[in-house]
Amino acid sequence: MSGVPISWYLTLSAILFTLGVAGFLFRRNIITVFMSIELMLNAVNLSFIAFSYRLQQVNGHLIAFFVMVVAAAEAAVGLAIILTVFKNRQTLNIDEIDSMKN
Repeated sequence: MSGVPISWYLTLSAILFTLGVAGFLFRRNIITVFMSIELMLNAVNLSFIAFSYRLQQVNGHLIAFFVMVVAAAEAAVGLAIILTVFKNRQTLNIDEIDSMKN
């Protein structure tokens, strides 16, 4: 097989996942945390697709498809929750949001 080695895809996936974890842990804006979760899901998808291509099997493509379906549902529900929180609290800072309080 000629082309890009699988190690490059896995390295890129690890870098993207690490950036997602860092954004999730260190950022205080809900939108940034939400985008970090999406970045982690896409990094995992890249790994699934790389292994699926390398092993010449469809399983990784199917799993990546289902991860994208779950990510789309999570995006719809997550954005609705974020909009409701912003409407009620007038802030997107995680530290300023007290759950179950007005």
